[in-house]
Amino acid sequence: MGQEESADHKEVDLAQIQGLCTTFMKECPSGALHLHEFKRIFGVQRESEEESAYMETIFRSFDTNQDNAIDFMEYVAALHLVLRGKLEDRLKWSFKVYDKDGNGRLDRQEVKHIIKIIYKIKMRNSDMNMTPCEVCDRIFELVDQDNDGQISLTEFMEGARKDEWVMDLLKLDVNASGWFIHNWNKGP
Repeated sequence: MGQEESADHKEVDLAQIQGLCTTFMKECPSGALHLHEFKRIFGVQRESEEESAYMETIFRSFDTNQDNAIDFMEYVAALHLVLRGKLEDRLKWSFKVYDKDGNGRLDRQEVKHIIKIIYKIKMRNSDMNMTPCEVCDRIFELVDQDNDGQISLTEFMEGARKDEWVMDLLKLDVNASGWFIHNWNKGP
């Protein structure tokens, strides 16, 4: 296949994707999935500030026309990206998630914001003994090639490919396909 994948990324077959699409139409007969429904479907608890913020960021990244709803075409594109997308496409998507202001460059505040969120979700069971600020500093040290205090898409992609530790943090892959299928199939 020639595609670099994480060890926990499993191929999702067409039948599973068709099932997810059928579920979308059943759960969203209007053809639009709104943020509160997105959070409900994925079991985000109101008291979980980190998960809520993370899901909002994910939702906004999939809402490509910025109309505060994920329509069926955006949903299918999101499914394809998360469940079957190439590493390069998932990295570009991750960059978009980090780039909160949409200016095409990541500053320390944007990186630190996402790192704080995923640190609590992804690193709960990790033996990493760095703070989110230290993680952010290390990412900039390894990735910001021209030392301008910002990370471009090119620096982001190259930095992730060069260093496995950076890749693990930047690609926002928390076993996305398994998590997606498990939570979506649970339903509300």
